[in-house]
Amino acid sequence: MQRETKIIRWRDGKASAAETDQVACEEPLEIRVDNQPISVTMRTPGNDEELAVGFLLSEGLITTREQVARIEPYPRNRDKNVINVFLSPDVQIDFARLTRHVFMSSSCGLCGKSSIDAVHQHFPKITSEISVAANILQSLPDKIRAKQETFDKTGGLHAAAIFNTAGNLIVLREDVGRHNAVDKVLGYAFLNNLHSLTEHVLVVSGRTSFEIIQKALAARIPIIAAVSAPSSLAVEFANESGQTLIGFLREGRMNIYTHPERII
Repeated sequence: MQRETKIIRWRDGKASAAETDQVACEEPLEIRVDNQPISVTMRTPGNDEELAVGFLLSEGLITTREQVARIEPYPRNRDKNVINVFLSPDVQIDFARLTRHVFMSSSCGLCGKSSIDAVHQHFPKITSEISVAANILQSLPDKIRAKQETFDKTGGLHAAAIFNTAGNLIVLREDVGRHNAVDKVLGYAFLNNLHSLTEHVLVVSGRTSFEIIQKALAARIPIIAAVSAPSSLAVEFANESGQTLIGFLREGRMNIYTHPERII
């Protein structure tokens, strides 16, 4: 989603007459569970149901599609920036244990080892033995770029995509936030009963942080690739979680940081 705005374009030392440009939309979304607010994120509107469900999945609050009874906008919010996820009666949520406020933020103040150990208390390590051909991996960034319709208009969005090991695109989503784009593709997979992603690859358009690797672990994704660099904690976490982490996947090259045995 994008909006038109007026600009003065400056080129070769001269200002043009007033023109228009397209900018990516950024608005808040409040996620509620059974009417209780649990998170506010700045996102690009669209696919909000996927975003909310992907967030709950990566927080460890839900694990199966059957646990989500229904999703609907909050009725008293005219801007449609509040979404309510209603869970099945048998799902017991301990809101005090929400991980985003404990260890998921890169500014949480916990040391790397403490963060990794905390995640592994919720999500076990991955033991998948899948493999992907290097040439297939190297083809994925171009496939993503070809589908980034809003990026073409604004230049201001991140993308996340899920592929199978044959290089076929399952889903792609764009958002102003890298983490939101990942939540959206995970939410799509979850809502379409594809939440078991043990034979899939997650590709992101920007850098790879600890949080993105954690989200992939929650969805049981064994291979994560990015067109840019990973953080040190992302590398450490992927290594200890049994995940293959790839960076600088572009222009026919890539760096394999962890578990290279899956790349053939």
